[in-house]
Amino acid sequence: MTSKSNVEYIAGGATQNSIKVAQWMLQIPGATSFIGCIGKDKFGEEMKKDSKNAGVNVQYYEDESSPTGTCAVCVADGERSLVANLSAANCYKFEHLKKPENWALVEKAKYFYIAGFFLTVSPDSIQLVAEHAAANNKTDNVEETAVKISQWPKASGTYKRITVITQGADPVVVAENGKVKKFPVILLPKEKLVDTTGAGDAFVGGFMSQLVQGKPIDECVRAGCYASNVIIQRSGCTYPEKPDFN
Repeated sequence: MTSKSNVEYIAGGATQNSIKVAQWMLQIPGATSFIGCIGKDKFGEEMKKDSKNAGVNVQYYEDESSPTGTCAVCVADGERSLVANLSAANCYKFEHLKKPENWALVEKAKYFYIAGFFLTVSPDSIQLVAEHAAANNKTDNVEETAVKISQWPKASGTYKRITVITQGADPVVVAENGKVKKFPVILLPKEKLVDTTGAGDAFVGGFMSQLVQGKPIDECVRAGCYASNVIIQRSGCTYPEKPDFN
C-alpha cells in the first residue's frame, strides 16, 4: 500500500481518536490526557506531533522492541475495511502507569475511557484505574442488551450505570434505570459520505465532551452524533479547526 501515490497517513488509534475529538469539541487547552504505547520510530514521532497539535496531553511508553502500531484502511464508496497491526500497542507496561508524572494524570481526571482491547494488554493497569475511580466516586435484541448492561452492579454506588449503543445509520440506543430511549442520528446524503473510519471513535469523543461538563445524556448523544457526522465527511478521523456545535 505504501507504494501507492494516494496513500494518506493519519495518526489514529480508536481511543486516541476519541480523546482527540473530545479535545476538539471542548476547545479547552489541555482538557484531555492520553496514556498508551508507541515504538521508537517515525510513526511514533508522528503520533507525538499529532497529539500535541490536537492539544492532548500525552504520556507514551516507548517500546524499543516493537514498531508503532499501524492500521491499513481501504475505503470504497465511503465504507472502510481495516487491517490492524497493533505491535507496540500490545506492549504497554504497568510500571509506566505507576510513575508519578503519569499517575498524576489519573488523579487529576474526572472521567476515564479505556478501550476493551486493553484488557488483553495490561489488565493490572485497568484494575488500578478502576479501583481509584471507585474509591474517589468517579465514573467508570440491542435494547434488551442495553438494559441488562445498565443494570450490572457497580463498585461505586454513587453514579448509576448508563448504557449507550450506536448502530451506524440506525438510532442510538440509551438504557438508563431499566428504560430505553432512542435517538435518531444525523442523516447524510450518500454523495457526501467520504469515509466511515473513526465514526464510532468520534461519537465517543463528542459524547464525552459534554459528559465531562455535566450536560444531560440527551445533549451528550446529540454531540456524539454531531461529531460522527463531521468525521464521516472527511478522510480518517479528522476534523476542521473548530466545531460548529451548539
